[in-house]
Amino acid sequence: MQKVYAFDFDGTLTTRDTLFAFIRHTKGTAALVWGLLVHVPMLVAMKMGLYNNGKAKERLLGWFFKGTAEQEFEAMCRHFAADSAHLLRPAAVDAISEAVSEGCRVVVVSASIDRWVRPFFSNMPQVEVTGTQMEVRNGKLTGRFLGENCYGPQKVEKLRALLGDRSHYHLTAFGDSRGDRELLSYADEQHYKPFRS
Repeated sequence: MQKVYAFDFDGTLTTRDTLFAFIRHTKGTAALVWGLLVHVPMLVAMKMGLYNNGKAKERLLGWFFKGTAEQEFEAMCRHFAADSAHLLRPAAVDAISEAVSEGCRVVVVSASIDRWVRPFFSNMPQVEVTGTQMEVRNGKLTGRFLGENCYGPQKVEKLRALLGDRSHYHLTAFGDSRGDRELLSYADEQHYKPFRS
């Protein structure tokens, strides 16, 4: 039976969430602060459980990146990952490298946008990345997600789509938040904590 390791990204493999870090890196601190101020009512409602977190994230990313050329966004993602490699926890990198060296299948399944997560593993081509996707039309970002936010049960759906028949592999999953609970419950072996830096 194949061994599969599934890792959450933000907080599990990294020292902090990458959403705001990505916006700050690409747009600057002043733009990030202004964007957050504009969306304060929505963000407060989200924290109170009155507004869907996926919709909030979609609106925020749409506000910053709607109309951005796909190639430009890809370049932003590559530059962000190259400049932010320090966010990866060394122990997490070691665990992934060990799993790859043992011939296990390794998947990073993230609520973050897959395009900025994937370049973090450019030197480990065996690592597969699946996550939230931005919709593109006519070569530009529409500001909407393609499909749903990869959070909670959507992480399991992403894995099912990628890996197929559940009986064909043994799944070990790593996560650190409530957005990972379904993924962890789906696994044969669960680790509910971030790696230590």
